[in-house]
Amino acid sequence: MSQLHVIVDASVLINFLRIDRMDLIGAHPGSFIVTDKVADEISYPDQKSRYKAALSSGYLVQQKIDDPLEVEQFLRLNLKYGQHLGAGELSAIAVALNRNCLLAIDDNRAVKDALRKIGFSNRPDRIIRTQDIVVELIKRGYLTLEEAESIKVDWETNHRFALKISSFRELLYGTSRAE
Repeated sequence: MSQLHVIVDASVLINFLRIDRMDLIGAHPGSFIVTDKVADEISYPDQKSRYKAALSSGYLVQQKIDDPLEVEQFLRLNLKYGQHLGAGELSAIAVALNRNCLLAIDDNRAVKDALRKIGFSNRPDRIIRTQDIVVELIKRGYLTLEEAESIKVDWETNHRFALKISSFRELLYGTSRAE
């Protein structure tokens, strides 16, 4: 079986950097790739330090966009969508499309544009979000449901990142806590 490659945008990457849990990215069955333009979007010193440690630990790899097809795709996307999407998002989208990889992205506008306009319309299953990564880790036994719920609360309380679910239980079992 071939390795699953995931091109990760800053929106997803920073969620894990904020809570200092890059080990979760490392535990995921996918090989996470960060473009140089996404890495440039990491601005806080503590997050930069955690990012460098994650690179050193092999939890993810950083790659420069220098493949001519990816550069061309990035430039075309930038001309067309650069007023709405950042260089990191566009580079991640271009690389994911060119390499036929999963795209890990949370920014709703970028997801909508990727699905409707940019090339993922036939492949919505090729886009994953932070919550999908956490659910996969629960299913694989790396996280308990309780640990995942604690992380969710931390994101909401301390990092201004709120998932549109009340509980990971909903995604795992199709139920809410009240059921």
